[in-house]
Amino acid sequence: MSAKETALKILDSSNVGTMATVYKVKPHSRYMTFFHEDFTLYTATSNDTDKVKELERNPYTHILIGYDGDGVGDTYLEILGKATVSDDESMKEKVWNDKLEGWFDGPNDPKLIILKIEPESMRVMNKKGQPSQEVTL
Repeated sequence: MSAKETALKILDSSNVGTMATVYKVKPHSRYMTFFHEDFTLYTATSNDTDKVKELERNPYTHILIGYDGDGVGDTYLEILGKATVSDDESMKEKVWNDKLEGWFDGPNDPKLIILKIEPESMRVMNKKGQPSQEVTL
């Protein structure tokens, strides 16, 4: 299986990962839930969160996704991407799920925004002890 096929398989089967931003020149990570179309990732957040302010200052993010906790050899993705804020209504509908009800009144909540992350690089990591594999985007 190619690195690109492995990456899509991971994105199809994993939706929770860590997302790092830069806060006062230091990294700041948090768990996020992701949705993807091909290799572009989307995640829901509130327009008044620290991550939005951090991404306004520096739009680059680093994402780890795919690790399922079964052991040291789990295959996962390292993604370096550039994030933009979107209020695209159709994407809000696609990303919306019941788990967001604790934070938002629904997909039309004015606080709900979507972060769109366009990867600049992506690597498959820990594939059965092999060295990392660059994904050609």
